Amino acid sequence: MSRKAPRRFDAVSPGRYAARRTLRYGLILAFAVLVLIPVYVLFVTSFKGSGDATPARAWSIPEVWTTENWRAAWTSLSPSIWRTVQMVVPSTVVSAFLGSLNGFVLARWRFPGADTVFALILFGMFIPYQAVMIPLNQLVLDLRVPNGIPSLILLHVVFGLPITTLIFRGFYRSVPAELVEAARVDGAGPLRTYWSVVLPISVPSFAVVLIWQFTNGWNDYLFAVFFSSSQNGPVTIALNNLANGALLQNYGVSMAGALLASLPTLLVYVVLGRYFVGGLMSGSVKG
Repeated sequence: MSRKAPRRFDAVSPGRYAARRTLRYGLILAFAVLVLIPVYVLFVTSFKGSGDATPARAWSIPEVWTTENWRAAWTSLSPSIWRTVQMVVPSTVVSAFLGSLNGFVLARWRFPGADTVFALILFGMFIPYQAVMIPLNQLVLDLRVPNGIPSLILLHVVFGLPITTLIFRGFYRSVPAELVEAARVDGAGPLRTYWSVVLPISVPSFAVVLIWQFTNGWNDYLFAVFFSSSQNGPVTIALNNLANGALLQNYGVSMAGALLASLPTLLVYVVLGRYFVGGLMSGSVKG
């Protein structure tokens, strides 16, 4: 019985390969330009004087470059930026650590009703924040949590637990079971196994969670409006007041403030970004 010869695929010609590569890089460049256009307008406008920063000249280079807008924006936003740091750093770290513990327990220490508990935790991701603002406000008042940064820390920790638990559970399910079993054989309990074996290999997932939580907390406006004010609130409140206050016609100050408020999230992504994609993919396939 004769065998069929395996099908052969013709190699792509050098000319066709070069055309595909040129098209691919051309599309990437086009999308990059499209994304960076608003950044260009923000940047050049932030260095324009009050008479030069007009909608009609939004695309033009400043006639005279000035840093007065940046100084004015920093003077207006610096107190709220510091308050936002005080709010975002602890809420991000606490929610990441608690999510890591939840994910480890739900992934490796099976108990009756574990899947139900996990489903109930995930249910928090699908509740619209707008629908719970009134009862949530009453709950915070009943708990006597001070208005401003303390209440925002509590809210970002609680509402961050569903997504952090989901990410860490997916990652820990991909960790080889032999590592956990070896720790059990050596007499390590759940906490010792988590601290000595699992936590040191969780850097990629922590990077994902830290970037996610830091960005959400820094850019949050809804919780800030309900649970703080311009005197004790984060930078999003101050930035809104800067854009809609007495400096409405000074577009340069507003643009400088927007760039200034976005720098911390950019810095966090630059520092942790190399772990981001790896952390997202680490739990996608169970090992």
